[in-house]
Amino acid sequence: MKLFNAIMLILFILIIDQFSKFFVKTNFLYGEEFQVFSWFKVNFIENEGMAWGTVIPGKYGKLILVIFRIIAVCGIGYWLWDVTSRNKSAFLAVAVSLIFAGAFGNIIDSVYYAIMFDNSTPTHLATFFPPDHYGTWFQGRVVDMFYFPIWEGFFPEWIPKLGGQPFTFFNAIFNVADFSISVGVGILIFFNKRAFAPPKARDGVTFSSKVDHDPFEYDPNERLYKL
Repeated sequence: MKLFNAIMLILFILIIDQFSKFFVKTNFLYGEEFQVFSWFKVNFIENEGMAWGTVIPGKYGKLILVIFRIIAVCGIGYWLWDVTSRNKSAFLAVAVSLIFAGAFGNIIDSVYYAIMFDNSTPTHLATFFPPDHYGTWFQGRVVDMFYFPIWEGFFPEWIPKLGGQPFTFFNAIFNVADFSISVGVGILIFFNKRAFAPPKARDGVTFSSKVDHDPFEYDPNERLYKL
């Protein structure tokens, strides 16, 4: 897979990711839900950028998280360049591209959204570039919206502490960037052998580290030494 193709894939994912976030942010009240199917809903929430809304405590917790993620994306970007420049497996190139696109998409939220929007609340619809934005650089919250409550029920009574409490599968709310990362990681896990397979010989030419003949072998028919 060529680097150009990888970049096109990344841009495609970023456009879909940012468009969906912008649409939900400016058209949904915070916590508003729209049911597409009984098992698929659009539910607008925001988080600090970690899975299930996990927060790093402290005044600079958010900044530390964003900086760490930027460093990680730089590393992933170098990995992608290495994969494409060495013409490694297309499975690996696609997987790394998906992970890079997803991570970069959520970084855009974390870096810019606090200065691009005002607060979304259950009664106030966010506006784009308002006079009073909700934060500063690197303080943005990641927009999530896709919710798949495939099955809802209750924990069995015999389970300690959880018995009788409501249970939903799948209860995470995510975005396009999260999905992109998950698919990329899934490719690395389930197609591991193909993703990390050594490059195949091209154009019918194979290379061997061993010399299977005398480099100065004399050919009596041609009366010359052949290498």
